[in-house]
Amino acid sequence: MTLISFLAFTLLAAGLTIFITRRDEKKSADGFFLGGRSLSFPIIAGSLLLTNLSTEQMVGLNGSAYAHGLSVMAWEVVAVVALVVMALFFLPKFLRAGITTVPEFLEKRYDRSAQTVANTIFLIAYTFLLIPLILYTGAVGLISIIDIQSLTGIEDYNTLLRATVVIIGVLGMCYARFGGLRTLAVLDTINGVGLLVGGMLVAYHAINAVGDGEGIAAGWNALKETQPERLNSIGAKGSEVPFSTLFTGVALLNLFYWCTNQQIIQRTFGASSLAEGQKGVLLTGTLKLLGPLYLVLPGLIAFQMYANQDIPNDQAYGMLVKDVLPSHLTGFFAAVMMGAILSSFNAALNSTSALFSIGLYKHVINPAGSEQQSVRAAKWFVVSVAIAAMIGAPLLIGQDTIFGYLQKMNAIYFIPIFAVVLVGILHPRVPSRAASIAMIAGILIISLGYFIPAFDEAIANAGIHGFHFIGIVFGLLVILLLVAGTVSPRKEAWKLETDTPIDLSPWKGAKWAGLALLVMVIAIYASFAG
Repeated sequence: MTLISFLAFTLLAAGLTIFITRRDEKKSADGFFLGGRSLSFPIIAGSLLLTNLSTEQMVGLNGSAYAHGLSVMAWEVVAVVALVVMALFFLPKFLRAGITTVPEFLEKRYDRSAQTVANTIFLIAYTFLLIPLILYTGAVGLISIIDIQSLTGIEDYNTLLRATVVIIGVLGMCYARFGGLRTLAVLDTINGVGLLVGGMLVAYHAINAVGDGEGIAAGWNALKETQPERLNSIGAKGSEVPFSTLFTGVALLNLFYWCTNQQIIQRTFGASSLAEGQKGVLLTGTLKLLGPLYLVLPGLIAFQMYANQDIPNDQAYGMLVKDVLPSHLTGFFAAVMMGAILSSFNAALNSTSALFSIGLYKHVINPAGSEQQSVRAAKWFVVSVAIAAMIGAPLLIGQDTIFGYLQKMNAIYFIPIFAVVLVGILHPRVPSRAASIAMIAGILIISLGYFIPAFDEAIANAGIHGFHFIGIVFGLLVILLLVAGTVSPRKEAWKLETDTPIDLSPWKGAKWAGLALLVMVIAIYASFAG
């Protein structure tokens, strides 16, 4: 029954996507990378949510909750603040510029060198960090949920993991190779509904299980009685996400992720209008408020059930799903998990192909090439990146919590690029050379702090948390850029030119909706503060 329901929902989602997008135009750059700039707010919200809610979230964040408790909900709740900032501040500027990639925006703001540096950083990070991690967490989750080990008879876990990675990689490569952004966005939306429903079902059945079948209230009371110190939004001493870091590194990582991360915000670049884009982003923020229910609560319940067993943090969620869901629902949930894996995998591949095609192929490799040649080159580049990711994914075995590892590695390039984008928008006199220097310097400083023992020990001995460290680096980069803008300013202040055919009238309810979301964020933290 598990396998039947898995195959049934997978085929249904694929069939509906093919039917809906069968007449889409995918040969031009706008058609392939931006869905023809025709995305409406429900499609944008569904695509944003599922691109984010892949297995690095479902498996990784629940694994962090299993290890560290409720305080890791910061990654979901603080994300709402970042989405408000995206809708009200960044999105109007990005859509006005008519860009396809963030490095393209840096070229318009600074120069070709800044674009090339950012483009190269994104390509390296996506190819060697993000995409392999998506495949790894996807394989870990599916192996536990479907119990692939029993189905296949493969006893060696590492061999099974490699085989599952290859299968997921090939499927995702086919989707990204033959479909454009709208195809991926529609598939995201279909699977997004299933993922939300499935995630809530897991949380419901799990909390009912720890309450001995007596309902949600009994299950929640059982959690509060046995692990009260872990149900604290502020976080106990030694927490992976101390409360003070919400105002430094955690805030900055969320702001980059939701405001300038190519993989995520490319969905918003395809909006049919600014109002539709803002509605889509703010609807995503509303849905993110529900995130702790299915991205954190199951991890807490898994701790209740498996704390005395020797289970790796990132395998706890898959085991919980297999143990608490009925078999027909397990197959359904495995199918939407597969959809989530493919969604994030495809989003990363699509963004990587856009970065390669627009940033390198058209500017360096074949400047005289046609749009059709650029799209064709991007599709073949997708194949090579996917193969590299399939080779690299199994190398991630052995991390403490994969979500914590992801955030730490992301900071290496998140922080420098976000500093350059933000200051570039706010200070029109910052010169181009300063942007390239700041991006390179930021990567070097954070890498020294992470990988050179002497620097790492000095930071630890000073009592500086890793997220505070990247906040300090961000501050230094901002100072560097501002000093450059004062000492050696641009001759003429930069002006954001309008270069888009879409309607740039803002949604009238955007500010009120954003304010309501911020109030709810504060209320959630206050409710669970110990």
